[in-house]
Amino acid sequence: PLDLSPTTPPNSLAGPLLFQAFKMSTAVANKVSFKITLTSDPKLPFRVINVPDNAPFTAVLKFAAEEFRVPADTSAIITNDGVGINPQQTAGNVFLKHGSELRLIPRDRVGHS
Repeated sequence: PLDLSPTTPPNSLAGPLLFQAFKMSTAVANKVSFKITLTSDPKLPFRVINVPDNAPFTAVLKFAAEEFRVPADTSAIITNDGVGINPQQTAGNVFLKHGSELRLIPRDRVGHS
């Protein structure tokens, strides 16, 4: 057992313990949370999705589309202000740039037969 009482000589364990705590905190991925609303439904249902901040946003888009049972390949995610989000970035970048409240728009394939 480690004795961290005030009688412990300074710097005897503090350095290695702080280094170990830092290693443990950086090994755990930070998470971001998105509230995604389905705009095509008049009831405006939403899902809260928690994902690692380094997850590709394409995975967030696909997961959200599956949750709402809409096709992911023809869906888009926009901000509440109507700004389209490029899915070719990480979830952490989207969270920092656009915040946590987003909208899912299932689109029809125009001209598809």
